[in-house]
Amino acid sequence: MEKTIVVDGQSVQLKSSGGTAMRYKTQFRKDFFTEILKLHKLGQLEKLDLNKMDDKTMKAIDGLDFEVFYNFTWVLAKTANPSIPDPLTWLDSFEEFPLFDFLPEIQDILAATIQSKKNRMMMK
Repeated sequence: MEKTIVVDGQSVQLKSSGGTAMRYKTQFRKDFFTEILKLHKLGQLEKLDLNKMDDKTMKAIDGLDFEVFYNFTWVLAKTANPSIPDPLTWLDSFEEFPLFDFLPEIQDILAATIQSKKNRMMMK
């Protein structure tokens, strides 16, 4: 699956392929699929008003490790464009990195990565 997102005014191509999980493990020394499964709380974020940081919002996001979202974004970008640099250098190339602006697109790609094509076709 491929998507293009806009980060700090720049188009960034994202792609998931057969090598994405191994690329993630090589770079971050963590299992790609285990990290995805840890994000079960992500569904809660869609229901929240992130402009209103009340107790309910803070409780829902408490415990989420946002580093994993940056890591997922990098590995999807690296899969699409092998010439991008290491994660910190790449992230530093952006003045702003508004993760919440494109989090739904990242979530879509990750969901597609763990679903079989047969299951995706049945869900349509």
